[in-house]
Amino acid sequence: MVLKKVADHYLVPKHEIVSKERVPELLEKLGKSIDVLPKISAEDPAVIEIGAESGDILKISRKSPTAGETYYFRIVF
Repeated sequence: MVLKKVADHYLVPKHEIVSKERVPELLEKLGKSIDVLPKISAEDPAVIEIGAESGDILKISRKSPTAGETYYFRIVF
């Protein structure tokens, strides 16, 4: 089976770019500054696939059998 996209693989969680307008609201809700967000490489295949650039914040949605759906935020470097 040949995958056409990285996101098609069952182990790759959904990656989305957070809009620039929503970033201040998100950081306030998280109680964090942008400098303390975990980083994700601009060379990551999922990052390349969605067209994210350095400085973008990504929302990564993961499904868990115990916690349901959880969200992680990363800054592209």
